[in-house]
Amino acid sequence: MPRSENSQIPTDIPTIRVVAMPTDTNPAGDVFGGWIVSQMDLAAGTTAAFRANGRCATIAINSLVFMEPVVVGDEVSIYTRIIRSGRTSLTIHVETWRRARHTHLTSKVTEGEFIFVALDENRRPRQLPPPQPGDELPEIVPPQQVKHHAAPL
Repeated sequence: MPRSENSQIPTDIPTIRVVAMPTDTNPAGDVFGGWIVSQMDLAAGTTAAFRANGRCATIAINSLVFMEPVVVGDEVSIYTRIIRSGRTSLTIHVETWRRARHTHLTSKVTEGEFIFVALDENRRPRQLPPPQPGDELPEIVPPQQVKHHAAPL
């Protein structure tokens, strides 16, 4: 699969995959950077909540870099990886990749670090549970291994 020269595409399953739509664009026709950041935050939040076994909140976004624009119709894949874990907080590296519509050409468009804190029922910081094997996200069966069955009519 052709890919960008700016990095190697991750081999794991993306946390989120979505298609950029016309409602996500600015007046120049490119997808809003804010839309991309919100998708990155959703993906990182999914990873944080899974690892924390509960509610988490974004407390900071560090070193966010936009490398190239995303356009309407691009398939946007967001990959997450926990890179630091504290007593109550998690730092999650997030990469956003685009695949141009009707092609196999992919490129990294954004990356950054999102910091989350685990919250209790009163929205106060709480200690993270001890890490367990596979805590980042459950193993997902690759699409080519999924058995499809016809839906009953």
